[in-house]
Amino acid sequence: MLNRRAFLKSVAVTGTAVAFTPRRAFSSFARTTTTGFGIHPFIEAHPDAVFIMKTSVDAKTNAAAIKEAGLSFGRSVFLGRDVADGGIAMSTKIAVKPNLTCRGKWDTRYTVERSMGVQTDVNFTEGVIESMKELGLPGSQFYIREVNCPEDFIDGGYVGMAARTGADLRDLSAQVGVLPSEYVQWKDVPQGVWFVRIPYLWPVNAPDSWLVNIAKFKTHSMGLTLCAKNIQGTLAANYQEHCTVYSSTMNINAADVHADAKAVIMTNYNRHASVIPRWDRPGSNGGIWMETWASRCLDNNSVTHAGLNIIEGIYGHDGNFIDGPGADGVAVDHLSNVIIFGKNQFSVDIIGHYLGGHEPGNFGLFHLARERGMVTELNPRAIPVYDWKADATATLTPLENFPRTALLGNYLRRDYNGGTEAAWHLVNEPYDYGTSAVADRSPVTPEVLVLAQNFPNPFNASTIFQFTIPRAGDVRLQVHNALGEEIQVVAEGWHGAGAHMAVWRAGALASGVYFYSLWYDGHTVTRRMLLIK
Repeated sequence: MLNRRAFLKSVAVTGTAVAFTPRRAFSSFARTTTTGFGIHPFIEAHPDAVFIMKTSVDAKTNAAAIKEAGLSFGRSVFLGRDVADGGIAMSTKIAVKPNLTCRGKWDTRYTVERSMGVQTDVNFTEGVIESMKELGLPGSQFYIREVNCPEDFIDGGYVGMAARTGADLRDLSAQVGVLPSEYVQWKDVPQGVWFVRIPYLWPVNAPDSWLVNIAKFKTHSMGLTLCAKNIQGTLAANYQEHCTVYSSTMNINAADVHADAKAVIMTNYNRHASVIPRWDRPGSNGGIWMETWASRCLDNNSVTHAGLNIIEGIYGHDGNFIDGPGADGVAVDHLSNVIIFGKNQFSVDIIGHYLGGHEPGNFGLFHLARERGMVTELNPRAIPVYDWKADATATLTPLENFPRTALLGNYLRRDYNGGTEAAWHLVNEPYDYGTSAVADRSPVTPEVLVLAQNFPNPFNASTIFQFTIPRAGDVRLQVHNALGEEIQVVAEGWHGAGAHMAVWRAGALASGVYFYSLWYDGHTVTRRMLLIK
């Protein structure tokens, strides 16, 4: 390890022990009012990674704890950033899309508590909004959007939450032509298979808007209803009904659908049926249904880009709306205590399916998404996954180290041709990712040891260290004063190959020059930083 003599020697040759390749220049971020806001720079720098934040809520009815989890999450992820440094202007409209699909009031077994897991928890969403308001964003700039079942907004608590936060929430379930034109934002779909253009609920996809996509950790006939599917509810009525069968026209304007859409979908289905698991299930509720739904879903996702995609998994919901494997045939909620998030909605959803007890390679949506270039990795083990802490520390962590919650669903049940699969089941058959039509890449690892300049620098109360190691091994990241005296060990122990991040808080230390050093595999890199109070 690094002693005082070794430290003083390394200072004399700072940065020359190993090659340094700057990954990105970061500006100062803070939880204070600036001219703009953004998400944490480490998340921005790793758009294909997935981050998992563990929570410790004891019951799904513990509203205070769930709101606090949303606040803690938001405070660690959303930060102030000047527009001149690439931040998003404070005047930007914030579109918030929780999963507010229908809770199941058509069913005599419906109760408010039984149906909680159908929707994104309102307390978590409120915590996220309040954390962003702390940056200086007024409540009036938040627009909660959902086309489905506005009559359920009250039971879900969203009407009261909107009043408390100042967010705009309203019934926008009327069809195009009836819905006032100022609430319709049209978007062309240049690479669409089904859609030529799509009407969104303004301000979603408006030029001066920014979308926060907050899905729910739950199952559905299409698999797990996570981030990619959640944004269906931002579309105007009927256009969001991607789940209608292949023969359906969706009762929308024919000019908004490609004339050859059904022929293209059938051609694609015939090509996929023998290679995508379960896609060979016959009938209108089989593989052709999934091919149709996925094609429409991907059209939507091809033109809708959220600033951040989040799965609220404080508690997970299995079954399908009210129906499920529990007592009286009702769905069941399970405390799962995870928040899964990242920039790429498909990477987030792949990890979400895995953590829900399923093998993502068995779901056709992801095969089609990769074929259309929306995600590069199908194998969840090839996606960098970080354990995210409330202090914004990110540690690259093996996927197997995270807890899984088995959420039973009814996706493409194998009950034909002599199959005996249960109605509520896991789609967890092993999948050989090496046999995919497009082979997965191995996780990208650096060729050199990298210790980036801390950011911000100079800093006041805290700063962030980012380092990258070429192979898994033991590391030690420590802070020294100018005399070489160790002040604190910031990170220590075994770390996987790839990028890592740690946060250091200066506490009561005086202003001045300090150094931070990374020891790894016999090499030491030291950098200088400036604390100003």
